[in-house]
Formats: sequence, structure tokens, C-alpha cells
Amino acid sequence: MKKIVVIIAFISLTLVIILGILSQREYEPTTLMKLKEKYSKKHSSSVDHSQFAILQKDFSAPQQVTIACISCHNLRHKEVMESNHWNWEKEDYIQGRGIVYLGKKNAINNFCIGTQGNEKSCAKCHIGFGMDSKGKIFTDSTNIDCLVCHDNTETYVKAQEKGGAPVSTLDFNKIAQGVGKPKRTNCGVCHFYGGGGNNVKHGDLEMSMFEPTKETDIHMGTDGMNLQCVDCHTTEKHNISGKLYSLASTGNNRNTCEQCHTNTPHDDDMLNKHTIKVACESCHIPVYAKVKATKMSWDWSTAGKLKNGEPYIEEDSMGNHAYMSIKGSFVWKKNVKPDYIWFNGTASHYLEGDKISDTTIPLVLNQLNGSYSDGESKIIPVKIHESKQPYDPINRILIQPKLFAENKGEGAFWKDFNWQKAAEIGMKDANLPFSGKISFIKTKMYWPVNHMVSSKELTVKCKECHTRKDSRLSGLNDFYMPGRDYSIPVEKSGLWLIVLSIIGVLTHGSVRIFNSIKKKRGNK
Repeated sequence: MKKIVVIIAFISLTLVIILGILSQREYEPTTLMKLKEKYSKKHSSSVDHSQFAILQKDFSAPQQVTIACISCHNLRHKEVMESNHWNWEKEDYIQGRGIVYLGKKNAINNFCIGTQGNEKSCAKCHIGFGMDSKGKIFTDSTNIDCLVCHDNTETYVKAQEKGGAPVSTLDFNKIAQGVGKPKRTNCGVCHFYGGGGNNVKHGDLEMSMFEPTKETDIHMGTDGMNLQCVDCHTTEKHNISGKLYSLASTGNNRNTCEQCHTNTPHDDDMLNKHTIKVACESCHIPVYAKVKATKMSWDWSTAGKLKNGEPYIEEDSMGNHAYMSIKGSFVWKKNVKPDYIWFNGTASHYLEGDKISDTTIPLVLNQLNGSYSDGESKIIPVKIHESKQPYDPINRILIQPKLFAENKGEGAFWKDFNWQKAAEIGMKDANLPFSGKISFIKTKMYWPVNHMVSSKELTVKCKECHTRKDSRLSGLNDFYMPGRDYSIPVEKSGLWLIVLSIIGVLTHGSVRIFNSIKKKRGNK
């Protein structure tokens, strides 16, 4: 009887231990579970701004709202005036140059080219009022636009080509009383439309991201986690984390997937080993421009054509501008597979006045650095935007043309369609030499793809890279990748290893069989 009791007790104890282990495994919070718990707690403001007496005043100008904000949030204006969003430049280090000031003030891009002389148009996406070429705005705190980032009524709108001023008919009292934590609408109104229209620049940031589905972006989907931009791009003292790769040269303050998901997010150890050299985005963003097409190329050399003396627009089959008299010819694509490059977080940039060493090859305006041999580099997905833009073939520098003016006759290309005059005035505004000659040069810009993340079921499959035909990584040839590359020494070595392994197994097995037979005979 005692024996039976002991056996039952032992079995019961074993079952309890097994159930405990299974229960622990089932309910042990994973990284994903912790993230879901963290971001399911939505922010709710502890302040009702509509109750503040100072915001009951009748505001007739946006600067009056700023003064009211600063009266309570004192010293916050100093934080804003030290931020990149305000200054359009920052102190940075570029290899081979040393410490420089880098930003929209002096970097050339291959979309609308640059801000110099075009401030009234470009400053629609500046967090201030009254931008002009003299730059006085940067020293006046009353010109800080608090509402463009903190409006939660979703009624605040910047006016077209007014140097950052809002539409004058807005109800500033209603908007000031309805401020709060920035939402996707605040960030997206500039970042989704950069370059002159929806999804022109990035490819993975466009108007569908205001209210995306999980299929468009697994993080921001309103039917899923519904994350806001500031959930990842965290902010301290009005400095927002995450540098824009087109305007940043050092590797610090980059936003990464690992800051939430860690370096080992997978249950499969082999997948975790991939993260040593492969960025999360390379697998988890199989395509970008999922909803609306993105601009892949821009040819300024065709700009200036008129019909009956007037500018005109032509559209492609998707309804995108294929040609504009003011800008030239465009190519748009949708559901685009990214290109892939090595990137270590550092970059170099073409700045106004830089000499072009070789005009026979495309000029890269933001060279992203990296290689397989660089221990800091990972493979990342990018959109490559190509362009033909004006340059001075004598001085061998890119031309910063005067593009915008309010009236005809001021030399702006968008009004007068005269490259010669636009180049002459633009280069003078930028304090750059101009020979009087204009040619067009091919340029490239690299835009890392970080958004429009797909679910794990839709990630890039192994065979899409590890294949000899149409590998996603066919452009990266500085390393050997199984399944994609063919190397006679490697292939023969592998074959011989297989053959020798088989021979070893057969030999070992034969020896054991022989010894077994010999032993049996000896026992007889």
C-alpha cells in the first residue's frame, strides 16, 4: 500500500512540475507581449487647454498664440530654437570635411534642388512664420509655430507660398484650446508631402499613413497597434529622435527597430544570426509605395515647355503628374521592391558650391557609407531617386536656380521659364559663382525605407535572396552568399565534405558491424 501511495505522489509531483513549466512558458511575457501592453495604453491629456483664461482671448494672428503658449510653457521656446526643425541645419561631422553646418540651408537635393532664394515656397514645411532669405525669423521666438505640431483639432493649415504663415481665416482660438501631443496628422502634413506632393520623396511615407491598415503598416495600422509617429520618434526638450538620412552624416541618434524589439527578436536562432549583418527592414519591408505610387525619377532638362504660351500638366495612367512645365518629366512606380546597400550609419553630402570631380557618371548627393568588411554595416533597403538637374559645366558645380517668385518678371523659373535668368539670380542669392553656361547632370539620392512594415507572414522569403536568378541582393557582390553565388573552390570543397562525410559514416558503420560480427564469433 505504501508503495502505491509513493508512486501516486511521485506521479502527482511530476504532473505539477510539468504543468508549472508549461504554464510558465505559456504566460512568460515575451518582448512582443510587453510591447503590446506598453503601446495599448493610449495617451490621455491631463490638461484641458480650453479652461485657461489666456486662451480665451481673441487671437487675430498666430504670433499671439505663440506668446500665450510661452507665457505658461516658459523656456520651451529656447528648446525649439535649438532644434533641427527650427534651424534647418545642425553642427555635424562629415568624413574628409570635419565639422560643418549641414541642413536644408546648404544641402542640394534632386527634387526641388534647394531652399536658397525659394524660402517663401519651401517654408510651408517650417515650424515658424515669416521665412525669408534674410533669416531674421530664426532669432524671433514669437515666430515659432506651436500649432503646426500640437494642433489636435486637425483644422490647422499652412498657407501656400507664404513663408510658413498659416491660412489667415483659421479659428486660432479653437485651435489653441485644442492642442495636445503630436499625432500622425501633425507630422504627416509635412513629411508625407515633402518634395512637392504626396509620396514624392520617401516612398514609405504618404497620405495613406494618416489612417493606415495593418496591411500597409503593422505598427501604425488603425486596426492594430495604431502607433503614432512620436511613439518611436521619442522627443526630449523638443529634439526629436531619428535623423533624416538625406541630411545627417553621423550614426548617432538614429531610430532603429532594435530599440523596441532587441537584437534577438526571433524564436529561430538562425534568423537571429541574420540580424548581425541584415537590418530588420530588409526582410520586413518586402515592398514600399503600397497604396500610392512614389516618384522614382525627375528630369529637369525637359521643363519649360508651354502650350499656347501657357504652362501645362500631363498625367500618367495612375493619375500622377508625368509632366509639368514648371518641373519637367517624372516616372512613378507602385509596390516597389527596394534596392539594397550596406550602411554603417554615416554619410557624406553634396553641399552648395562643391566641385564635381567626374561629370560623366551620376553624382550621388548623399553617399551612404558601408561595406561587408565594415563591422558596423548592415544591409538596408533603400529607394534610389534619380534625376537630371542643372549644373555649371565650367565651374563644375550644381546650380541652385531661383524657382519661386510671386510675380512674373522676377526671374523665377516657375513664372518666367527662363533657365538662364533663373540660374543667374539663384546663384547670386546663394553667393555662388556662375559662368553663364548651363548643362544637365544625372544625380542620385538614397532614401532608406523604414516604414510600411509587413507582418511576419509577408516578410521576404529565404529563396528571394538565396537564389542565383533575380536575387534581391544581386547588387551586393562584396561577399559570398550560399544559394546565390557560385565559387569553384567553395563548391568543390563542399562536395568533397559531403563525399568524405558519407565515406566516414559508411566506414564507421562498417567497422562497427565488423567488430560486432567478430565479437559474436569469438563468444562461440
